Amino acid sequence: MAKITYVAHDGSSRTIEVNPGYSVMEGAIKNNVPGIDADCGGACACATCHVYVDEAWIEKVGPANAMEESMLDFAEGVQPNSRLSCQIKVTDELDGLVMRTPESQH
Repeated sequence: MAKITYVAHDGSSRTIEVNPGYSVMEGAIKNNVPGIDADCGGACACATCHVYVDEAWIEKVGPANAMEESMLDFAEGVQPNSRLSCQIKVTDELDGLVMRTPESQH
């Protein structure tokens, strides 16, 4: 399992264990993490699971694909480290990953 830390815009955080193969979004939804709504259920058809990947993890997480990039156009406050958490698959290498949720999703 990988420990993923979700940091809210107010600085509060929660660290949860997520099984490899799940998405970062699925881990958040199963554990009622605020700020990640995932209205489309993880189909990359909305932007309600928008997160900011901590700068130290950008390379390990990898870049967004074209479909994710187009969905991020609908998110508020997009930054260079923006990703949709439904598109980040958890692996053992992501143990310790830190994500931040935008203020607009709280």
